[in-house]
Amino acid sequence: MIFTSCVLRRLLAAAIVATTIQYSATVRAADFDREKLEHLHSTMQKYVDDKSIAGAVVAIGSREGIVITEAVGSLNREQKLPMNADAVFRIASMTKPITAIAIMMLVDEGKLAVDDLVEKHLPEFKDQMLIESNRNGIISLKKPGRPIAVRDLLTHTSGMSGGYPTGIKDLYFQRNLTLGESVAVSSQRPLEYEPGLKWSYCNAGIDTLGRIVEVVAGKSFEEFLEERLFVPLGMFDTTFYPNDEQLQRLAALYESKNGELRPTGFQLLGPTKKAKHPIPAGGLYSTAHDLGHLYRLMLTRGAIGELRLLSEKSVDEMTSIRIGELPGGFTPGVSMGFGWQVTRVPEGVHSMLSAGSFGHGGAFGTQAWIDPQQDLFVILLIQQSGIPNADASEIRRDLQQVAVDALVR
Repeated sequence: MIFTSCVLRRLLAAAIVATTIQYSATVRAADFDREKLEHLHSTMQKYVDDKSIAGAVVAIGSREGIVITEAVGSLNREQKLPMNADAVFRIASMTKPITAIAIMMLVDEGKLAVDDLVEKHLPEFKDQMLIESNRNGIISLKKPGRPIAVRDLLTHTSGMSGGYPTGIKDLYFQRNLTLGESVAVSSQRPLEYEPGLKWSYCNAGIDTLGRIVEVVAGKSFEEFLEERLFVPLGMFDTTFYPNDEQLQRLAALYESKNGELRPTGFQLLGPTKKAKHPIPAGGLYSTAHDLGHLYRLMLTRGAIGELRLLSEKSVDEMTSIRIGELPGGFTPGVSMGFGWQVTRVPEGVHSMLSAGSFGHGGAFGTQAWIDPQQDLFVILLIQQSGIPNADASEIRRDLQQVAVDALVR
């Protein structure tokens, strides 16, 4: 039998994973109150029963690994398929912190620095202009006070436009442009504000980071992530391009209308096959099992056993506040690190978490948050379109509360 190099890499990685990654069976029972963890099913099931969601997979874990995974509801209501723990989800903007990890891996290698100007690696960004309007509403262009830096992209403070022009937008979401072509379009658009002076959520800025990875590493963004992160961690269901078997496990996407759940044809991530580029700002598919490995890596500051993928310094820089006193995020008390949102003040939906907790959400209601002080991570995977502010959702709050209540202190 002849194996492709990709298959051989995966087989080798599986052997490494078996010796370096501890799975849920090894988590110390004393860390969590098992009776309180049993509340997890009923807590999530109520959202299925009231038709807020079709189904969910949730997980709670610590630096030892996932301690419990719970699947409720339906994978696909129309096909009468139940939700299973290995269901695949569009994680959308939960891709952004993973893109930041790729950047910091290259920082660890000395191949770039967060203070590098973007134009150093992508010359098309040279001479980028800034929009200026006067009191009469007349718009003109001027040179910004300084060019944008890699750190500005990581913190959503670059001044880049968050969207794409009409026409280009359709090509982007159908992925009919290469990543280089898409980022080149962004480079020719004027900045909307001076770099570093404002937080404004920006997909184009994160995609630019993905292109920097390609240029610096000399390979495609998806190849870099697979070789450097996904295969070493055993994240074999995490991909920009799910295969046919993975698509059979893909949770259907729903929207709520008049109290009923309906399938939505809106596919933010574009086609799963024959796409010309990934979307570093939000194109990944994954599972709770895979994400558990990733968040465990972040809890253990970049190493699991003898497997080190990130320096402790890089993890600390990603997960500490990097925008000073600027407001950032979509919920009160939240600020911004490098690619990760960080809890500045535990309030609202963060009230049960510790200051310094970090995480990120996605467009379809997915959420994952890591609390180093409490040695805890939680993963919420749903596929619900149209949630007004998923970062502040009640289902996220309830999941986190169950997890924190179950901790043995």
